[in-house]
Amino acid sequence: MFRDRLDAADQLVQALAAHRGGHPLVLAIPRGAVPMARRIAQRLEGDFDVVLVHKLGAPGQPELAIGAVDEGGWTYVAPFAERLGAGADYLARERAHQLAMLRERRLRYTPLRPPRAVTGRTVIVVDDGLATGATMIAALHSLRERQPARLICAVPVAPPETLARVRKLADETVCLHSPADFRAVGPYYRDFAQVEDEAVLALLSD
Repeated sequence: MFRDRLDAADQLVQALAAHRGGHPLVLAIPRGAVPMARRIAQRLEGDFDVVLVHKLGAPGQPELAIGAVDEGGWTYVAPFAERLGAGADYLARERAHQLAMLRERRLRYTPLRPPRAVTGRTVIVVDDGLATGATMIAALHSLRERQPARLICAVPVAPPETLARVRKLADETVCLHSPADFRAVGPYYRDFAQVEDEAVLALLSD
């Protein structure tokens, strides 16, 4: 479906064209979405930043998101988390670990300034794709509390059941492809190389 993340970003720009000229704030969920959000912000003549959330990994399967936590500590836990062995003690430990990582990441990413102001603005939250949707749910919840004028979720690909959950939290949801047989985000990209912290830092400081 997409050559790489920048190709996906360019396709999202077309779907978000109505917001060009409205000076939107485009926020990336690091790390994969950072180059995408920067490209979208440039093309829509808006501002670019990151929204820091992190998934909570399943016991023994750290790449499987069973929830997510935002910078303020608010935590989303997926309905299936307990079935995968994530009891209250495990969730407390995982939450504390990921929250500490988020604080370190904020110090690395924007050490000389606070996050950009959200209140009263059109805010577009970008990720390179959704699977369980946990991090997007946490991001939208975190941003809603900061009173944006309009809150938009923008992703290239996501399964229908995840989109149904996310739509409840956003004023607008843009998704280019929502296949019923979705299994993972990566196969929808020809190039899905990992975005490293060095690349994120360069984009945020440019």
